Amino acid sequence: MAGLNMKLNGGRGCPYFTTKVHASAIGRKGVSLKIRAGDGGGPDLSVKVNGLEMPNPFVIGSGPPGTNYTVMKKAFDEGWGAVIAKTVSLDSSKVINVTPRYARLRAGSNGSAKGEVIGWQNIELISDRPLETMLKEFKQLKKEYPDRILIASIMEEYDKAAWQELIERVEETGVDALEINFSCPHGMPERKMGAAVGQDCGLLEEVCGWINEKATVPVWAKMTPNITDITEPSRVALQSGCEGVAAINTIMSVMGINMDSLRPEPCVEGYSTPGGYSSKAVHPIALAKVMSIAQMMKSEFPDPNLSLSGIGGVETGNHAAEFILLGANTVQVCTGVMMHGYGLVKNLCSELKDFMAKHNFSSIEDFRGTSLQYFTTHTDLVRRQQEAIQLRKAIRKGLASDKDWTGDGFVKETETMVSN
Repeated sequence: MAGLNMKLNGGRGCPYFTTKVHASAIGRKGVSLKIRAGDGGGPDLSVKVNGLEMPNPFVIGSGPPGTNYTVMKKAFDEGWGAVIAKTVSLDSSKVINVTPRYARLRAGSNGSAKGEVIGWQNIELISDRPLETMLKEFKQLKKEYPDRILIASIMEEYDKAAWQELIERVEETGVDALEINFSCPHGMPERKMGAAVGQDCGLLEEVCGWINEKATVPVWAKMTPNITDITEPSRVALQSGCEGVAAINTIMSVMGINMDSLRPEPCVEGYSTPGGYSSKAVHPIALAKVMSIAQMMKSEFPDPNLSLSGIGGVETGNHAAEFILLGANTVQVCTGVMMHGYGLVKNLCSELKDFMAKHNFSSIEDFRGTSLQYFTTHTDLVRRQQEAIQLRKAIRKGLASDKDWTGDGFVKETETMVSN
């Protein structure tokens, strides 16, 4: 895919920053692409992120829902705003999955077959399909859906040449952007892949430098929540030239122990390994991480061309609205699709429109980041409450003495001393 990659001196506290111009941002023939929401009247759900225009902010998150041509085509046909394919690397022969590789947590007693599913764990690795096969399918999808946004998720070992070869081969298919998997919590940490990079800011800075030296399309860095302060790697990624941050990936977990067999779940030949936790139980944690990143970006990276993609436990339009209210440009869904199917996007769009109509918002930008201003420190909460208490006491106290009555304000002054 044709592109222009310019390195400029200075930037945001780093040796350089990257400006990328890609054909998808200006159209195949130099004409700006405009995709309409296409789902009836009312509020407009379309968004423009890093120059990429989407009919709605709902993005298929990297994982099984983007694992091959058939399912990605299904996602486009159902109306998802964009699709992020399952993570690929140069050598898929090193990727060997096991079955079963998922486990569920239900409300109520763990292991109950009746409770609502609130948690989902996976020990699945990145794509085990040959890279060449995935590249052919990317190319086919872009041929059939030239105006839809296809994002490749990539991950490699700690090797500059390997990273840059993977980027070159993936970009040749015409994908619109790259999401870098710095956050898979299980799998191949000994090869310095996934969260092993995202948890080490020194490694992250170096690898982001390799990536942005080569990439000519927008780059999103997908962050791990398995770290003390998620703003630190997010800051490094942005300083190193990434155009966006995506958060969160799954949370390291042990789903539970089978009370009959005394073996952990998911159980493979009697054994298991810690894996990634997702679904609605992680939603509050994801909101907190996204809020922290959004505050950091607002303070340190005010560039409107940078983006934030919220991920974690989205199953309703209100779940998505919460991420957007905290500053997210897009909202990713992976486990929700695995549980409810690709048609979920229709409910998400309808419910998000209802929320927007209720508050008279006509576009996503009308309310993006609105709730961020209401977060503060605990010390400030104490101060605010003390001031409010003093004000309420003053209002309730009414007149301190008979000498304070006035003729003009007599009725109002009486009301200040009535209890019901």
